[in-house]
Amino acid sequence: MLLPVIGLIVAALCGLFLFGLATARVGWLAVAIGVLAALVPVGMVVAGFLWVDRWEPEPAKLLLLGFAWGACIATIVALLINSGAEAVGDLLLGGGRGSKFSALLSAPLVEEAAKGAFVLLIFWRRRDEFDGVVDGVVYAGFAAAGFAFTENIYYFGRAFADYGFGNGAHSGVLAAFILRGVLSPFTHPLFTVMTGIGFGVAARATQRWVRICAPLAGYVVGVCLHALWNSAATLGGSNAFLTVYFLVMVPLFIGVVYVIVLQRRREQKIVAAALPRMAAARWISPSEIQLLASLSGRRAWRRQARRESGRAAARAVAQYQASVSELAFLRRTRLRTDDDRRRQDELLHTLRVARADAVRLANRGHTQ
Repeated sequence: MLLPVIGLIVAALCGLFLFGLATARVGWLAVAIGVLAALVPVGMVVAGFLWVDRWEPEPAKLLLLGFAWGACIATIVALLINSGAEAVGDLLLGGGRGSKFSALLSAPLVEEAAKGAFVLLIFWRRRDEFDGVVDGVVYAGFAAAGFAFTENIYYFGRAFADYGFGNGAHSGVLAAFILRGVLSPFTHPLFTVMTGIGFGVAARATQRWVRICAPLAGYVVGVCLHALWNSAATLGGSNAFLTVYFLVMVPLFIGVVYVIVLQRRREQKIVAAALPRMAAARWISPSEIQLLASLSGRRAWRRQARRESGRAAARAVAQYQASVSELAFLRRTRLRTDDDRRRQDELLHTLRVARADAVRLANRGHTQ
């Protein structure tokens, strides 16, 4: 139970260090401008991953921890190692070339490893909360969103400190915002999602070699994409950058979105197929099958509970719906060990408690 607390304390200390470092480099006003500008793209990215995670929502505390991991721990690890790599590059290649060495080699390897380490941690320590590709995408996406948030604060702040909001001669924070916040807010999540997909494949695999090779392959793909992106931005000039952006990154982003949509449809089919068996086992009521079989039905159920009985009732219904989804995935993907059966018993207990709370609150609302 102390692990999440220790993790948040470490993340907070790392965040304070990064805030102090950024303030020392560019000033508090530039940092404040950077924070305001970085909130817009990170809000869009986080909203997108929450939309992906609607069928079986991951625990909010794990998503918050993933964001803090990316924003603080992964960022400071990458900062320290990349700074060392830049110094080594200056010694080996000559002054001024270390930054390119760091951007092209160190940054892709280290940053993707630092962000992906959170996905590995969840896969290893909270295996019961890792059901497949969508879960891997969400955990990786939140860690990457946190990393990009901190990175954007510094880039936007430095642009403001150097050139203000921009003018005819220099590009300031507005140009940086358009480039990083409008055109490419998805790049860091896209790279790390490859690692998340690898762990998602491993979560459903039965062969040992797949469980090992799939995450490694996802990490390698993410590193290669990151290196290609940095190469286009550092070495290639505007034409190469736009070519990589429109011919590689945008199509790849569309492809990943398509895969995620397919996985969401797969999740819906898994849940819908399991509902009649749950009703036969008296875990749920037969009248609830239609409400639980679609996101629109679930949403309408929560809205009705909130309208008639309050927010607490809506939260109880949401917990009930999430437990139903987790039970469906658990019975579809694995129920082979004592741990799996113990997890099923825990979910059944959570389901029954949530249902009892929802009924109690509904009855109380009707009597008032």
